[in-house]
Amino acid sequence: QVQLVESGGGLVQAGGSLRLSCAASGRTVISLGMGWFRRSPGKEREPVAAISWTGRSTNIADPEKGRFTISRDIAKNTVYLQIDSLKPEDTAVYYCAADTSRESITIAPMQPSKYDYWGQGTQVTVSS
Repeated sequence: QVQLVESGGGLVQAGGSLRLSCAASGRTVISLGMGWFRRSPGKEREPVAAISWTGRSTNIADPEKGRFTISRDIAKNTVYLQIDSLKPEDTAVYYCAADTSRESITIAPMQPSKYDYWGQGTQVTVSS
């Protein structure tokens, strides 16, 4: 069983930055593929970033490349999502998720169906 707790969301002005955290327990992040997803009001959940078990493979959703960065701190068993140059359209609930399959040893999956465990989400609101 893996528990995930997101934090770091809040109200930010456009152009600002945020770093979201996802603290994992029950399993070490070096044995998990980890992903970040978001759901904006009235929209479907969408992937934004993912990192493989090894940390050598990362994916960022094409529209967000250059603004979003995924990283992890093994000692803290935590994965981060750095969001720069925030835009009002980044307003969403951000979720982290864990993939326990061995497929994510080397790949960083972006499909929600690949993930076994989900956090409760953290709200990000960007004002214009």
